Amino acid sequence: MAISISAMSFGTSVSSYSCLRARSFEKSSVLCNSQNPCRFNSVFPIRKSDGSSRCSVSRKSCRVRATLLQENEEEVVVEKSFAPKSFPGNVGGGSNGKPPDDLSSNGLEKWVIKLEQSVNILLTDSVIKILDTLYHNRNYARFFVLETIARVPYFAFISVLHMYESFGWWRRADYMKVHFAESWNEMHHLLIMEELGGNAWWFDRFLAQHIAIFYYFMTVLMYALSPRMAYHFSECVESHAYETYDKFIKDQGEELKNLPAPKIAVDYYTGGDLYLFDEFQTSREPNTRRPKIDNLYDVFMNIRDDEAEHCKTMKACQTHGSLRSPHTNPCDDSEDDTGCSVPQADCIGIVDCIKKSVTDTQVTKR
Repeated sequence: MAISISAMSFGTSVSSYSCLRARSFEKSSVLCNSQNPCRFNSVFPIRKSDGSSRCSVSRKSCRVRATLLQENEEEVVVEKSFAPKSFPGNVGGGSNGKPPDDLSSNGLEKWVIKLEQSVNILLTDSVIKILDTLYHNRNYARFFVLETIARVPYFAFISVLHMYESFGWWRRADYMKVHFAESWNEMHHLLIMEELGGNAWWFDRFLAQHIAIFYYFMTVLMYALSPRMAYHFSECVESHAYETYDKFIKDQGEELKNLPAPKIAVDYYTGGDLYLFDEFQTSREPNTRRPKIDNLYDVFMNIRDDEAEHCKTMKACQTHGSLRSPHTNPCDDSEDDTGCSVPQADCIGIVDCIKKSVTDTQVTKR
């Protein structure tokens, strides 16, 4: 649920506080306690311009009553619940063709971002049209193809990161941990679809595997040139996966509730060691999501929610240096030599390296 607060003021000495009136996009009303204006406790601390925390927002003094349409509840989970607590100061660029807000205001930079995202959306839409034509009434086969494709970017990212580390350029341990966990999650989605018979036809296996090979090399090249573009493309893919599963659940939910869950799904979602399951969900605290798997409906609900978590992580990754593993202590000495923060002296991609080398040369000449 997105609640926009039209006016908010805090004084250095406040004896009374007027209740805030908020208007929600989904018919919400907010009732606030006027006795203590700085008792709102939220994951979004209110900060001064110098970065210091001024006061936090507590749900104890502000009760929210909202009425949501049933069909919009899942959208709220994906689009509105992302709390950037793991990404200090900034949140990555978004979907829907909007450039990240925290990037340079340079006109050329904005033009490049818009071009990257336009290309990504065009590619994604083209693939979606092909899948819609080939798999109109074959859901499990479509899901098999989607999951074969969806896991490719994560080990493509890892390949490039390993190359950087092997060359001695820079090391991003948290990125490799999170991307491996994402690949591990997508692999289990694929195993579930195989157990449901999605790979029964030779043509489906042939198509999915050859698309995956092409997609791998395309992602490696894209990630080496512009990680921001590669992450946005993956966000587009994950967003489509979420929408596909969400539509399937709404269309066939009652039937799915009467079907048993595949064994691989039960083992993955309810197994003893869920470290990697927590690892890819960078917007959540570890151990806060523990799925129930009673039937096939629960399986697809959890797969859909997994895709939402991937979408959030890919969105956050578009801000360079902001991703941290959910299991990483913010001040862990085992991290890079700089302590709590990811080194900012490295390059984002090949294009960024060239730009920085040219800039450094000009500065040296002066």
